[in-house]
Amino acid sequence: MIRIFLIIYLLFITLLHNGCSPTNVLASGGATTMVVAEGDRSFGTVVDDATIKIKIGSSFLNSKDNLFLDIETNVLEGRVLLTGIVDDQETRINAVRKVWEVEGVQEVINEIEIGNKTTLKEYSKDLWINTQVKAVAAKKIGLRALSYNFETIRGKVFITGVTSKKDQLDILLNSIMDIKGVTEIVDYVIIKE
Repeated sequence: MIRIFLIIYLLFITLLHNGCSPTNVLASGGATTMVVAEGDRSFGTVVDDATIKIKIGSSFLNSKDNLFLDIETNVLEGRVLLTGIVDDQETRINAVRKVWEVEGVQEVINEIEIGNKTTLKEYSKDLWINTQVKAVAAKKIGLRALSYNFETIRGKVFITGVTSKKDQLDILLNSIMDIKGVTEIVDYVIIKE
């Protein structure tokens, strides 16, 4: 009973944190529409990525390792970025194995760290950094900022997305490095011609 309550509570917190979707897929519906309209991603690709993300979430939810709670996934054109903190190497390997089992996965980018879980203070700092990154992105490149996903772990900012505007990406990357607390930027943005 406690586990069910915990899962419902965490899904509720995830909804509040990510928008309207526990999988963070549908929360950026406007962004998806904008990106599809600009030609960076097709509607079919967006749906395929959403399906992959849901299947990964389901697999993680059913695991005994708390993967659903400890690992964040971003899916872009079949490429899956895994971020988070787990207790040991075995759990890290198990997460990657579960992702590769999902149909449609083309590549797995494993940025899962091994170590102590983030404290509330570290989490708050990362949340503040992520909020600042989104604000800077909106200021520097406007609505185009919705084309990107940002995840911050211990001051390291991971960026995923698809763009046809390399110059805007460069502006964004340079601006993010100026944010207090950012220690590193890891860029997984796909640049399309």
